[in-house]
Amino acid sequence: MSAIEKHLFNLKFATKELQRNSKKCDKEEKVEKSKVKKAIQKGNMEVARIHAENAIRQKNQSVNFLRMSARVDAVASRVQTAVTMKQVTKSMAGVVKSMDDALRSMNLEKITALMDKFEHQFETLDVQTAQMEDTMSSTTTLTMPQNQVESLMH
Repeated sequence: MSAIEKHLFNLKFATKELQRNSKKCDKEEKVEKSKVKKAIQKGNMEVARIHAENAIRQKNQSVNFLRMSARVDAVASRVQTAVTMKQVTKSMAGVVKSMDDALRSMNLEKITALMDKFEHQFETLDVQTAQMEDTMSSTTTLTMPQNQVESLMH
């Protein structure tokens, strides 16, 4: 495993950890909201206010964790693209070298086999590029206009 692949693994791990922290904050927010309800039922408004502040803080923390998770995931996607491109470039360099050898010998079977391999690698690259574009477009959906978010919340 190369150094960049280790970094990629660490980025993906960090993304998952941030997502777990966000879920943990969501749970804590629900607990605080139930404490608000109980305090109001007992008529203790000062305690209810403290729990409400805690609930809001937990919600904000959850959103911050999710936002950071998305940003780290976007970086991981870019690193994944770099790793993939490096592998494809290395493979293509090998194919080009083999094509040179085949063209020198003018062995038609060898040339045909190499062209097939070359086309297959381009198809693989197209699939990986399409997958990367899908991933990148899904990570950019977090930048929604606030008015749409507000109307959904209402």
